[in-house]
Amino acid sequence: MGHIQRHEEIELDAPTLVEGMPGIGLVGKIATDHLIEEFDMSYYASIHCEGIAPIGVYEEGDRTVRPPVRLYVDEERDLLALRSDVPIPADATSEFATCLTGLIESEDVDPLYLSGFPAEKDDEPPGLFGVATGEAAADRLDDHGIDLPDENGAVAGPAGGLLNRAAQTGLASTVLVVESDPQFPDPEAARILITRGIEPLAGIDVEVEGLVEQADSIREQKEQLAQRMQEADTQESSQAQRIKMFQ
Repeated sequence: MGHIQRHEEIELDAPTLVEGMPGIGLVGKIATDHLIEEFDMSYYASIHCEGIAPIGVYEEGDRTVRPPVRLYVDEERDLLALRSDVPIPADATSEFATCLTGLIESEDVDPLYLSGFPAEKDDEPPGLFGVATGEAAADRLDDHGIDLPDENGAVAGPAGGLLNRAAQTGLASTVLVVESDPQFPDPEAARILITRGIEPLAGIDVEVEGLVEQADSIREQKEQLAQRMQEADTQESSQAQRIKMFQ
């Protein structure tokens, strides 16, 4: 049975959760890692579910070993961020979604999921659209002028599992989908996710110049995980996909 282990007591008022599971272009992970570092967010909780790789991770200049899937918090901004250093296997997606949704429901969290969509052109700024479960979440996307999808599609991987679980339980949730490089880490797409989606929906201001200035360094740091995601089953990767409808 999955569970969430809290490592500190906090008080939040209907916080926004930004989910950054590894996916196409690593856009969600890059964006979420940037939020955690930019706001110096505190380690809040670890997520333990069947199927998550049983490894310990550590960071440069720090001896502390932590589980691979973790939550960080910024109490001042009523903000939670999910950081994952491993993909979620397809057969663990349902339990992971159930586990995280339990936290969302118990703490009145506003979930914001992130996904990439394979870009067909590299000579235009990445496009962004949003979809939602629940009328309230859909209305917020309209209020902030976030585009509708221009074709049929589906969200796969952990983000898709979380959306599916939200629909089952009647939970309002939002997913932002950005066009991104299908082969390499894409800091520019992550920047679009932040400036055009996360900032207005979470009501925060984020300095993003570092994402542009350090794009090459970010790509190098994330390259190994990106390769792992390319080799993985597509159901391990949060990504939106086109669906051809049959008449």
